[in-house]
Amino acid sequence: MSDLPEGPVLAAKDVAAYLREHGDFFVEHEELLTSLRLPHQRGDTVSLVERQMKLLRERNIEMRHRLSQLMDVARDNDRLFDKTRRLILALLDAGSLEEVVMAVEDSLRQEFQVPFVSLILFSDTPTPVGRSITSAEAQVAISGLLSDGKSVAGTLRDHELDFLFGEEQRQQIGSTALINLNGGQGLLAIASRDPQHYKSSVGTLFLGYIGEVLSRVLPRFTSALRSVR
Repeated sequence: MSDLPEGPVLAAKDVAAYLREHGDFFVEHEELLTSLRLPHQRGDTVSLVERQMKLLRERNIEMRHRLSQLMDVARDNDRLFDKTRRLILALLDAGSLEEVVMAVEDSLRQEFQVPFVSLILFSDTPTPVGRSITSAEAQVAISGLLSDGKSVAGTLRDHELDFLFGEEQRQQIGSTALINLNGGQGLLAIASRDPQHYKSSVGTLFLGYIGEVLSRVLPRFTSALRSVR
């Protein structure tokens, strides 16, 4: 005969469910902690408290890693914001179209360390500085990329890269980000050798800010060019 008391036998899942609902069970029954053992992979055993401490340490390390990553991202964003702020101030202070073009190209290449930069202005009258073409020529070459305020990021087709950066640079480009200037004034494109650097809808936030400011600054200098046609 068995000495076990008669009655329903609890399933493991029932015990687990009870303990989940009564997280303070072992606080009221501390004496049970000394009898609980959890096996290590190597065959040794540790107490439940020791196992909990180990899990907490592992979670603490993981949280530190996540916090460190977030801090790195925040520092990168701070640096990016500061560079963008300086460029925008330079554009607002520009006294000529030449200063506008130089501010954009110098800042992106030197401060942002962008290897490939292309600022293209749409004008029926050639501009004295920078690269300018008619909007009709742009429509023929890259109509799929053109739309007021539209941003594009990712891998472009060869003929699009040829138009934006030239065939020689195109062979070195892995990914591109592009912003259309409002009012059909032109476009600003930047590119990286890394195919993953500019992904779809990623990496165009600060470029969009620069594009918005350019769209407001350029008419101060290009409207005179249009008026003499």
